[in-house]
Amino acid sequence: MNGLELARGYYEEYGKPMLETEFSELLPYLAVGFVGSGSEHYGFDDDISRDHDFEPGFCIFLPGEDVVDRRKAFLLERAYAKLPKEYGGAKRQIMSPVGGNRNGVIRTADFYGAAVGSPDGALSLNAWLSIPDYALAEAVNGEIWLDNYGEFTRIRQSLANMPEDIRLKRLAGNILVMAQSGQYNFVRCLKHGEPEAAQLACEEFVRAAMKTVFLLNGKYLPFYKWSFRALRQMPGAEELADKLSDIILGDNRDSAVAQRKYSLIEEVASVVISELQDRNLTKAICGDLEKHAYSVNDAICDGNVRNMHILTAI
Repeated sequence: MNGLELARGYYEEYGKPMLETEFSELLPYLAVGFVGSGSEHYGFDDDISRDHDFEPGFCIFLPGEDVVDRRKAFLLERAYAKLPKEYGGAKRQIMSPVGGNRNGVIRTADFYGAAVGSPDGALSLNAWLSIPDYALAEAVNGEIWLDNYGEFTRIRQSLANMPEDIRLKRLAGNILVMAQSGQYNFVRCLKHGEPEAAQLACEEFVRAAMKTVFLLNGKYLPFYKWSFRALRQMPGAEELADKLSDIILGDNRDSAVAQRKYSLIEEVASVVISELQDRNLTKAICGDLEKHAYSVNDAICDGNVRNMHILTAI
């Protein structure tokens, strides 16, 4: 049983009856689910993950104090604290988990304020351009099982749907990084006799390629620990994940391995270019990722965003 399954079962067996019996008058204002930081919110946790921040629990999200006042919130917190201490072979933690309170009663504004720096999810242009992919992923992952008030889901959906001009700016920047690191600098570093620098180029290429694939699919790349797992779970991306894995592994001092890596870099570039062309995101007709990056940037409607440095959102 992973963390999502544990949380869902714990809520259904204990949390839902508690809310319906003791807090029926608050139900119209509550959102309940399991969202936030940690592998368990993606369904990526395993036995090793249980060494920290793993417990049966779920999140109860509340609107502002003008809707649910402090006293009602306190009573709800106390009722949550009284729920069974063990479920599914896991025990509730006595102390708050590492990184702060992940479960229990949380104000919606506090959750989104911590996740993306905006209590109501409204992001400025600079915020959209600068918030890391993993932070946006944490704000929209997991599951929501109940949202009668609708506030939490409204914010969640607004963050999940990145403005198109921002998506294109991020795409353009990452595609350019792929061009510079993979198609250009990898080979140059090898020619300079710097296999370590060549490996850094591989890592830059792979990271940018994964962000590109996620952006093309309207998703956010999660924290690096789970990036390959998330990519492999994306429909149709298993072969691409294998190519990226081979690029990032292997000894660049072996000429055959290095040549194999460069061939894979070009194969990945070809896949990305095909996707850009199929989605009418580029007008370039060539195998040079740099030209496609600038073509994607040219498609941005907002002149201010389009004219920003192409790497602004990286």
